Parts: sequence; structure tokens; C-alpha cells
Amino acid sequence: MAKKVEDAVFEYMKAQNRPYSAADIFSNLHKEHGKTAVTRAVETLSQQGKLLEKTYGKSKIYVVHQSQFPAVNKEEITKLDAGIKELTEKVMSLQTEYQKKSSLLGQLKSSLTTADALEKVKNLREDVAKMKTHLKSLKSMSGTIDPAQKKKVYEQHKTYVGHWKKRKRMTSDLMNAVLEGYPKSKKVFMDEVGIETDEACSVTIFKTHV
Repeated sequence: MAKKVEDAVFEYMKAQNRPYSAADIFSNLHKEHGKTAVTRAVETLSQQGKLLEKTYGKSKIYVVHQSQFPAVNKEEITKLDAGIKELTEKVMSLQTEYQKKSSLLGQLKSSLTTADALEKVKNLREDVAKMKTHLKSLKSMSGTIDPAQKKKVYEQHKTYVGHWKKRKRMTSDLMNAVLEGYPKSKKVFMDEVGIETDEACSVTIFKTHV
């Protein structure tokens, strides 16, 4: 029985190859063996030179004597070190990539969706079209136009055009952000989503003079 406990303890310690107290070993073996039996086993293994015993105050810590493992040549150690370095660099690279994508994801979540942006662009274009129609109507009217009314119209036009440019820029920024992860070309994306540019529709922003 004692031999069985010693074998179980030694195989566990050898597999883990890290320091434990007798209580730790007893707990880690899921209490398959009695605590007293485990304590006797580590003491016996220590006397046999299979385990090293270190005393810290009232506690005793045990670890497998490294002579129980086959010797590792320098070439193998160098190879392992190179593998560790390669994996470390890969982990750092993945962490950097993860941070970039997390940042981009945060920006996209806080931005307008493509559907919302398209809807806003559509509404702005309709507003601009109405304003242009209104301006054309005012210009075609006979008689003198009230200067105050004319100034008000131009100021409104300036405001709407400012919104137009702002929304156009927002749409462009959002589309560029989406295209970073889009597998196809910008033209294909615009065709699939249904985006029409001002240039394609022959829309131009004209300046007004008050």
C-alpha cells in the first residue's frame, strides 16, 4: 500500500515538475490517498533522493529532483529558446492586431450604420433639391425681391449646403472604414449598397453671394 502511494505521488510530482507541500499534493490527488500516507510518501521519496525537500518556517516544500529527468543537450535548449522567442513575437503581433481591430470596432459601433447614413444623405439631397427649386422660383419672379428675404434664403442655403458637405464627409469616412474589411472593390460595394455619388448624378454645390 505504501509503495502504491509513493508511486502515485512520485508520478504526479514528476508530471507537474513544480514545488508543492504535502497538503497540496494530497488535495491535488483528489484525496485518493490519506493525508498521513501522502506525507509519509513525500518524506520517503525525499530520503531516496527522488524529491528535494525545502523548509520554510513550519512548512516543507517538495519538488522532483531534476536528476530524475533525462539530460537536455545545448542544441535542444537553443532550439526551444528560439521556439519560445518566435511564439512570444507572434503573441505580441496578435495582441497588436487585436487592439487595432478592437479600436476600429469601437469606432464603427459609435458611428452611423450604412443604412442610417444613406437615409440621411437621401433626406439632405431632397432638402437641397427643394431649396434649389425654391431659389429658382424666386429668381424667376418678376419685380424686386425683398433684400431681407433674399439674405435669409441665401443663409438658409448656406446652412443646408454645410450640412450636405458634413453628411457627405461622414458617409465617405464611414464607407472607407467599412471598406477596410470589405473583400471587394469600392465600386462593387457602392453598387451592392446602392450608393450614388454627387458626381454620378451630376450634382454640384454652387456658391451664393449675398
